[in-house]
Amino acid sequence: MAGYEDKYWWSADGLRLHYRDYAGREDRPPIICLPGLTRNVRDFEPVAERLAGDWRVICVELRGRGESAYAKDPMSYVPLVYLQDLGLLIDELKVAQFVGLGTSLGGIMLMLLAATRRGCLAGALLNDIGPDLAPEGLARIQKFVGTGSAQPTWVHAARAVAEVQGMIYPKYRLADWLRYAKRLYRLTSQGRIVLDYDQRIAEPFRVPGGATGVDLWPAYAAFGGIPLSLLRGELSDLLAPETAREMQSRLPQLDYVTVPNVGHTPTLEEPLSIEAIDRLLGRITGA
Repeated sequence: MAGYEDKYWWSADGLRLHYRDYAGREDRPPIICLPGLTRNVRDFEPVAERLAGDWRVICVELRGRGESAYAKDPMSYVPLVYLQDLGLLIDELKVAQFVGLGTSLGGIMLMLLAATRRGCLAGALLNDIGPDLAPEGLARIQKFVGTGSAQPTWVHAARAVAEVQGMIYPKYRLADWLRYAKRLYRLTSQGRIVLDYDQRIAEPFRVPGGATGVDLWPAYAAFGGIPLSLLRGELSDLLAPETAREMQSRLPQLDYVTVPNVGHTPTLEEPLSIEAIDRLLGRITGA
C-alpha cells in the first residue's frame, strides 16, 4: 500500500484545509484529485495507491469535508469559493501544471480552473460531469444531500447508503456497500457513525442556480488543446448522453468512455475507468 503525508493549507477566510500527498516522480506534473459534493480523499485511495511512485498524487478535501475545517458561513460552500481555495493550494504547491481528475463537483472545479488559470492543466479527466446538469439528477441530489443521520453500526450505515444509492450500483452486495460506506462515513470519538461532511453544504446547493452559478460551456472550451477524458456512468441521471456527445463534438480530442452498470458516478476502479486514466496519462507522457 502506497504511503502518503497528510498536509494542510489555509483558505482566505482562515480555514485549515486538508489534502493527502502521495510521493511520485518529480519529472512529471502531479495529479490533483478533486472529489464530488459530499465526498473526501478516501474516494481516490485506489487511484492514488495504483499510481503513486510513478506519479505524485494529491487528493484534496474541499472545505466542510473530511479533515478540512467546516465553514462558519454555509453560503461559502459554492464553486467560486472552492475555486479561490484551490487557487491558494496550487500557488502553495508551486506547480506550473498538473493533471486533474475530477469527480462530479470536482470536474466542475477543473472546468473553472481551466478557464481562470489558463495553461495550468496538462490534462484532465471528468468523471460523470459536464457543462449541463440533468434536472432529474440535480433533483435527486438536492433531495438527499444534508439529510443523513447517525448510524449505530457499519452494517446500518451500509444499508442506509444502499437504500438511497441502490440504483447507482445495482450489482453491489453487502460487502460492497460496507466498503462504500466507509468512504462516506466516519467513526466519531463518541462511537457514532456519521457522514463525513458538514451537512450545511446543502444550503446553497438548494438555492436556484446554486449547483454551479455560472454557464460552464465557455469554461469547458478552455480544455481545448490538452488531453481530455470523460467517463459517463451508463445509468447516470446527472450527465445526459446528449450532453456527453455535445462535449465530444465541441472538443474532438475528448476520449469519451461509457462505464456499464453504473450511475452517478463511476468509482474509478472499473476496468474501463482504469484504462481511460492510463490512456490519459500516456497521452501526457507520450508513452
